[in-house]
Amino acid sequence: MPIDFTLAPEHEEIRARVHDFIQGTVIPAVRDFDDEEKVTTRAEYLTTIFDLREQAKALGLWLPHMPTEWGGMGLGHVELAMVQAESGKTRLGPWILNCMAPDEGNMHTLLHWGTDEQKEKYLRPLCEGVQFSCFAMTEPEVAGSDPTLIRTHAIKDGDEWIINGHKWFISNARRSQFAILIAKTELDVPEGSRGANTAFLIDLPAEGWNDVREVETMHGSTGHSEIVIEDLRVHDSQILGGRGNGHRLGQYRLGPARLAHCMRWIAQAETALDMMVDRALTRYSHGSILAEKQGIQWLIADSAMELYQCKLMVLHAAYKIDRGEDFRTEVSMAKHFVANSLNRIIDRAIQVHGALGLDRHAAGAHVPARPLGPVRRRCRRDPPDAHRRAHHRRLQGHRVDERRHRRPADLTVADRPRIALGVLGSMAEHLFWPEHLARLEAVGTVIDRRGVAFDAEPEAFAQLAEADILVGHWGARPSAPSCSTARRSCACSPTPPAR
Repeated sequence: MPIDFTLAPEHEEIRARVHDFIQGTVIPAVRDFDDEEKVTTRAEYLTTIFDLREQAKALGLWLPHMPTEWGGMGLGHVELAMVQAESGKTRLGPWILNCMAPDEGNMHTLLHWGTDEQKEKYLRPLCEGVQFSCFAMTEPEVAGSDPTLIRTHAIKDGDEWIINGHKWFISNARRSQFAILIAKTELDVPEGSRGANTAFLIDLPAEGWNDVREVETMHGSTGHSEIVIEDLRVHDSQILGGRGNGHRLGQYRLGPARLAHCMRWIAQAETALDMMVDRALTRYSHGSILAEKQGIQWLIADSAMELYQCKLMVLHAAYKIDRGEDFRTEVSMAKHFVANSLNRIIDRAIQVHGALGLDRHAAGAHVPARPLGPVRRRCRRDPPDAHRRAHHRRLQGHRVDERRHRRPADLTVADRPRIALGVLGSMAEHLFWPEHLARLEAVGTVIDRRGVAFDAEPEAFAQLAEADILVGHWGARPSAPSCSTARRSCACSPTPPAR
């Protein structure tokens, strides 16, 4: 059965409107928010954000993931993937459309698991954009990937529950008006049971809910809280989804929510790829623009192919969700692959930008800081690819150095080194046979350990023809390539300066 990801005309029109709104309105309005030299007041910041939210509502781009009866656009997951891939090209895009984590996942959870009263009290304000929420499950004492091990527990006391425990990396907790808290209520079941946990709705602030700190990460020092819960009392009516269904609820929530992250990561990867291509087409180095160097072409091609794979994986997982099929395997694979591809693509973009890639204001203004931290830290002193190029030159030099002791007559024409003067620099002494070096010196070309200098007249180079040495072009070094090729075979290729 064919799988068709083609958008219906009305959905393509929505995608185009989101693209135009993000690129033409949102990005220009928030461009300076991360610039320390152009920092705005808190009031100006909030005024801008809320104004953009009102514009999104007026354009019909509000709540793309929610049904129309809740004020949303009623999009399926395939269509939502297209919208998120556009909104995620700026870190505030999903927030302005009101489809950001963790509220987006909590809206889905409340829609499918909440009672009518719970929906009106908690879901309605989220959809209207007047409240924030968080999802509290991860704990420091046990593996976060296995929620059956959580130690936060709730003990029944009449029509209330007394909850004690410890949570951390709870995103958005400090600004939330309520939390969905996962705690163990069935204390007599075997460890690892999937029916031991229950979800509670916690109004914040609350006595016994202690936000002790925001965990500092590579993302920054805000956004993720450590929570200590001490004798927190919650009424029985605050249970979400029924007693013992906390694990099922969590897995139901986290599947589509993980895929939504992938959708936004694709936007970030696409932005990094666009920046990489722009840089390669405008940066001039070592005789040509970067885009004409094979190593750079491979970086760009690998990134484009990985991005294509990411999109197909996300669309297929979204397709299975929309069809009501089991999507767990596809979402897990997509989450792993897209997350790693994002870091690889951004890393390549930083390599192509060189030192500029480490300046978050100049090069990474539109790429969220979260994935840049580890790759920036790895590149802090020297770009690894620069060392790879140098290592290649050394290996090439040693290989030819081993071969130069063989007589030229013993080699086929294909074996003989054809060398472009001025390209290999300090490797010259390894890449020419001794008799060739002598002949170069005889015609007035000076070669030393620092590089190659052209001192001979053009006609003098003709004497080198029988030496099987490909001689580089001569002439004044231009400030930039004077033609589109700027390759060794082009007569306008620059000559290295004398040293």
